[in-house]
Amino acid sequence: MNTGLKITAFAAAVAATFGTAYAVGTSVDTVGTKPAAHSEEHDRGPERPEKAAPEPPGGLALSAQGYALDLRTPRATAGERTDLRLRITREATGRAVTAYDEDHGKELHLIVASRDLTTYRHLHPTRAADGTWSVPATLPKAGDYRVFADFKPRGAKEKLTLGADLAVTGRYSPAALPRPAATAAAPGGYEVRLDGALKPGQPSTLTLRVSRDGKPVKDLQPYLGAYGHLVALRSGDLAYLHVHPNGEPGDGTTKPGPAVSFTATAPSTGSYRLFLDFQHEGKVRTAAFTLRSGATGAAATPKPSGHAH
Repeated sequence: MNTGLKITAFAAAVAATFGTAYAVGTSVDTVGTKPAAHSEEHDRGPERPEKAAPEPPGGLALSAQGYALDLRTPRATAGERTDLRLRITREATGRAVTAYDEDHGKELHLIVASRDLTTYRHLHPTRAADGTWSVPATLPKAGDYRVFADFKPRGAKEKLTLGADLAVTGRYSPAALPRPAATAAAPGGYEVRLDGALKPGQPSTLTLRVSRDGKPVKDLQPYLGAYGHLVALRSGDLAYLHVHPNGEPGDGTTKPGPAVSFTATAPSTGSYRLFLDFQHEGKVRTAAFTLRSGATGAAATPKPSGHAH
């Protein structure tokens, strides 16, 4: 009941009949035996709008929003070529999805990463008419891997990232997470410098600058609809972060290098491994970095290093 509304004689009579005290607040009517000055609503203070829950990181679940990842090849052998096969199915029917919306020029992006985050592959499988995706891959070392399918079914409200485990057999020797460094080498004499820091629960800008033999690269080629594609994975559980490029080729303002910028939000404090794919002279190359979200000083902003990981 609003304070601007009058209590009618009839309502007062009903209140007297049932012995009920009415406490009229500024925004909520409280009905009970407790005096208005000490009501629960008064103790809590005025209501405030609830904050929207942050978007959970992707890749941790095998299914979500009615869709499931069916990895048909859950095992591979280190150093040997394997045809990775998978399907995206509707949980309600078990039938494979055969219609997708393109995102960054592809219907489905497949990321394969080792649990120690030292091996990374960004693959683009081919879809058969029955909805089965397949792509050849050779993984160099044994261990536990995670496979991420990044896609948007046609008609869905948003894209999804589902994950499944992949076991690669062979002699296993897990590596330590590479230390944070502001520079990383990429094959072909390239070096990439990272500026920026990840902030828990807050969007932040990450800028990566590509050079070759000490000279800035100013003629990067579009790759997946941008001058770079960045994937971030959280160390420990390999939570998959959606990282969005700022600008795109042909928009009139985005230059083809040497700087490529992205906006990313870390879901928590912790260590993250970032993988930048960029294309130059017709070939895609990858540079990798380690960042610590929520840290300060050198841990948050890595120091320059001439060593690649």
